Amino acid sequence: MGEAEDSEAEFPEQLRSYAENEKHWQARREFILRNLPPDRAEGRIDQLLSLSMVWANHLFLGCSYSKDLLDKVIEMAEGIEVEDAPQFTTRDEIMKKHQH
Repeated sequence: MGEAEDSEAEFPEQLRSYAENEKHWQARREFILRNLPPDRAEGRIDQLLSLSMVWANHLFLGCSYSKDLLDKVIEMAEGIEVEDAPQFTTRDEIMKKHQH
């Protein structure tokens, strides 16, 4: 394996959060690699990392964000399969149940 291939394989690993578990990281890593800008411009990488965290926080922690932002990251993540992703109930869904 050449030096360029080594750095290519290591590149995403540099982006892993210290406390990120393997399951979360593998999903977020796939999100990053699928949406990586060809030029790897620093500003675009920073934006991609932020969007990857929004997606992971929504998926694994149930965090909510604006509809436009969620629509964007869900579209970016289309086709990424995550086994055993938690299912969250929104506040609105809970309120509807209790109104009947």
